[in-house]
Amino acid sequence: MKVNSEGVSASRVFLPADQSHPNVLQFFIKQFPHIAVEEWESRFAQGLVLNDEGRALEAGEPYQANIHLIYFRRLAREPEIPFEEQILYQDDHILVADKPHFLPVTPSGLYLHQTLLNRLKKTTGIQTLSPIHRIDRDTAGLVLFSVNPSERAQYQNLFRDRLVTKVYEAIAPYSDELTKQLPMTYCSRLEESEHFLQMQEVPGEPNSDTLIELIQAKPEWALYRLIPGSGKKHQLRCHLNALGAPIKHDQIYPILTPYQEYELDFSKPLQLLAKEIAFKDPITQQQRSFTSQQKLEF
Repeated sequence: MKVNSEGVSASRVFLPADQSHPNVLQFFIKQFPHIAVEEWESRFAQGLVLNDEGRALEAGEPYQANIHLIYFRRLAREPEIPFEEQILYQDDHILVADKPHFLPVTPSGLYLHQTLLNRLKKTTGIQTLSPIHRIDRDTAGLVLFSVNPSERAQYQNLFRDRLVTKVYEAIAPYSDELTKQLPMTYCSRLEESEHFLQMQEVPGEPNSDTLIELIQAKPEWALYRLIPGSGKKHQLRCHLNALGAPIKHDQIYPILTPYQEYELDFSKPLQLLAKEIAFKDPITQQQRSFTSQQKLEF
């Protein structure tokens, strides 16, 4: 897998025989119409389009069918995330990282270099790193990565088969009515709402469950322990919100607040932390247990 000097993996594109273009620049313009012509011109000028041998191509080079070309994604402006991740554990099979708030796990949207995956590739030099699972960019805490592509599926199957114990902590409003019910296992049916960012509870057989415990209480806020039995999108955020205790600084529940991507309020991180994770390693057969070094602002 080819990477550029900043640890960003390349993409490959095939040049089909049933097409004809004056040069390779025109092929990329036609193939990716959502990317501006000036952006492709800039990528060629900066040597970000290569052949399979790794030679940077000129924009005017002739189109050759039945070959693959390599190109790198580039962002003219990307939000800077001023918080650092920490590597808690690394061996020949897995890497365990402690992710800060606001940092996406993988590239998407405006984020490329400012992602946990690309930061770790650059730090470790391991270009085969791949996340075994993911947490929201708003959430801080533990993320597991596979080192060897051939082993990744075995680790992913642990999550699929619910053989991983995950423990989260969250700060949400204190409620006498809620705390009297704790500990409790909250179950509901979650499905996507009309807005792709939000999930919603709907009638029907439950497809999500979360064990909720009280760790510490103050007059207005409480620290909760959350142990999900399932892994639905936004499950913990939805469940606490449904119980009248939305997580502190949540910009999606109960009210969706549009992100100001270039003006993130770093003083108000979502108070949700992936605190612990435990499982039996399918490769080494050892029991694994990891704990985030971060603490919520309680």
